[in-house]
Amino acid sequence: MDNRIIELKRNQFDIAVHKVENTDVEFWYARDLMNLLGYERWENFDKAIMRSMESCNTSGINVLDHFREVTKMITVGKGAKRPIKDYMLTRYACYLIAQNGDPKKEEIAFAQSYFAVQTRRQELIAERIAYIERTEARGRLKESEKRLSQNIYERGVDDAGFGRIRSKGDQALFGGHTTQNMKERLGVKENRPLADFLPTLTIAAKNLATEMTNYNVEQKDLQGEISITDEHVQNNTTVRDMLGQRGIKPENLPPSEDIKKLERKVKSQEKKLAKQSGKLPGDMD
Repeated sequence: MDNRIIELKRNQFDIAVHKVENTDVEFWYARDLMNLLGYERWENFDKAIMRSMESCNTSGINVLDHFREVTKMITVGKGAKRPIKDYMLTRYACYLIAQNGDPKKEEIAFAQSYFAVQTRRQELIAERIAYIERTEARGRLKESEKRLSQNIYERGVDDAGFGRIRSKGDQALFGGHTTQNMKERLGVKENRPLADFLPTLTIAAKNLATEMTNYNVEQKDLQGEISITDEHVQNNTTVRDMLGQRGIKPENLPPSEDIKKLERKVKSQEKKLAKQSGKLPGDMD
């Protein structure tokens, strides 16, 4: 996500923040947050809030410390007033709601990062958005490789054959460097997947080539290890050529931080979030 967009979105979220009087506890109104997260219907957003309250309760955290239902009066036709339901939400509550959204949506990915980092500095938000994008890319690659494994098993190729096909694909993508060569270049341990240390761009490249292979295996009903290997090598070569046209050589890109280490860091951060958010006072009902 472009830094200018991050700055713009951060300002929008900052404008919507409130503080409990005589405290440092920040909160957002759900009706305001709904628009910022890209929801169009209150009914759908209310369901997301309910799921988040359940998640909060499951974690052993007092829901009322972070979610407080309130009633607002709004002006309708001819100046009449009518009550509507709203919620006061702490930063932790907002984070849980964002976690219940689709991270593929730009608003959700931003919100997850905005509420997760205590100081909400632009560079920290950008760093966490990059993590979300990388984990999403890694998840898509796992799914496409799982599908490829199923496809080739149905066409007479065993697990060992799948490993050989995937290795040949890596060799084509990385300009002749095998999976093992790349692990050595990037300092990856033998028992760890190479993709856990690849940058988002390379993960996406591997996924694109694998999806192309899946498509053609299914459409052309390719059979046997040789024909599927040829297909996978061609697709990885095509993706490599496309990157090369933009001056990118996948084998020369530096490694990214171990994705498992990042996941542990994020989980640790989330455990602190509820405490850092503070609590809504009990006399606000």
